[in-house]
Amino acid sequence: MKQDIDIKTADGVAKATLFRPGNDAPAKSGVIFYMDAMGPRASLYGMAQRLADAGYIVLLPDLFYRFGAYGPFDGSAFGNPASRETIMTMLRGTTQQMTRNDSAAFLDTLSAAGAKGPAGAVGYCMGGARALTAAAAYPERITVAASFHGGNLASEAEDSPHRLAADIKARVYVGVAGIDNSFPPEQSARLAEALRTGGVDHIIENYVGMAHGWTVPDHGVYDKTGAERHWKRLLNLFGEALA
Repeated sequence: MKQDIDIKTADGVAKATLFRPGNDAPAKSGVIFYMDAMGPRASLYGMAQRLADAGYIVLLPDLFYRFGAYGPFDGSAFGNPASRETIMTMLRGTTQQMTRNDSAAFLDTLSAAGAKGPAGAVGYCMGGARALTAAAAYPERITVAASFHGGNLASEAEDSPHRLAADIKARVYVGVAGIDNSFPPEQSARLAEALRTGGVDHIIENYVGMAHGWTVPDHGVYDKTGAERHWKRLLNLFGEALA
């Protein structure tokens, strides 16, 4: 079941969509679904509903809401120079701190929607870093966080998520594309060291042969076998960590 909503934040009103199990099963915990750089669209709605059908209340917010209406884009948008520039402008203008602040309102929205107990977070592409950052910012409210083909998880930037590892109390799973310029091997090693040193219960898994974006159906590099593997990992992880 899909419901479009508005969420009041410190910076305005974020468009978002709530998903509940479609089989009338009772929902358990809430999950924030952090979008990829192409924004909320049919492809992500389908993924969010599949997650909801596993028994969760899932919130998919538009992280680019500060820019007003845009797109719609799909997984091929980066192949168009104009679309790519628009996306990159919004991405650069939506900082980790902004999403970190917004996530308090996202968590409150899940609670108001009836989600019980601590929440989970999952992010794709740009959303991967935001899921980890949210876990660090709200350690008592987020008990599990997952990133798939997340970029710049352990970069030189001051707001790189790996710098927050000591604040993360959640279980963490990071699914890495086999070759991904946004998350090269040196960043993977840096993230692993930060999580280990920070005492974080974590797994970093390399999906050999997969390219950045492999989990998202409308992406040109979508891989069904790899995507199903990601679903197995994600649902098992949430099933163990969430009520």
